[in-house]
Amino acid sequence: MEQQHEHIVRSYEEELSLLNNKIAKMGGLAEQVLGQSFEALERRDPELAAATINEDEEIDELQREIEEQAVVMIARRQPMAYDLRQIMAALRISTDLERIGDLGKNIAKRAVAVVSEQQPKQLMLGLKHMGELSLGQLKEVLDAFIERDADRALAVWYKDEEIDAMYNSLFRELLTYMMEDPRNIGLCTHLLFGAKNIERVGDHATNIAETVFYLVHGRAITDQRPKGDTTASTPVSLKRTAV
Repeated sequence: MEQQHEHIVRSYEEELSLLNNKIAKMGGLAEQVLGQSFEALERRDPELAAATINEDEEIDELQREIEEQAVVMIARRQPMAYDLRQIMAALRISTDLERIGDLGKNIAKRAVAVVSEQQPKQLMLGLKHMGELSLGQLKEVLDAFIERDADRALAVWYKDEEIDAMYNSLFRELLTYMMEDPRNIGLCTHLLFGAKNIERVGDHATNIAETVFYLVHGRAITDQRPKGDTTASTPVSLKRTAV
């Protein structure tokens, strides 16, 4: 009887390990898609952008596999407490990673759209810095999940305001370019959507941080969620100037 119990426990641990490995693989792919989409936008590389868009399909497939495995594990094992939190955390994180993959794909599509445009160097530097920060946040929070490090996840959670502050600054700068010359509106609109996608990556990294904290401690973060995106209340007055 004891031998059978050991076999069940070992089998269950193997299933959890497989689930964690799929999350790690999915996270690596999400990082890759993001990094390539930023590079494609910076270099105006349509071939890299197209390859990046196609890579998102593998992320979607992994999410489906994780969902199916999680449902089977819950039905078969009927886990409780920390064991149940591990499975639910994998489900929640896979959803955020799938959305991050979609956001990376959207950024790559913007790279295709602006390939023939002359891009202002200062704007591209701001976008690049914002992208590097969001990618760093994603890597850090995925490491926090693998290591079950709630403090590390909490540090990521608090740093989301930095990405929001950069987005606010870039938003205003792009509006200025559009107001100065209507010919900039097409390019700046694409860059504005790209910047918003990067800001949303930061939000999903923050979601993952909350999930890691809950996984480790069994309770939600009690502090107010840091949020610094003020663009919704930014007054806009687009006056057409002479060309």
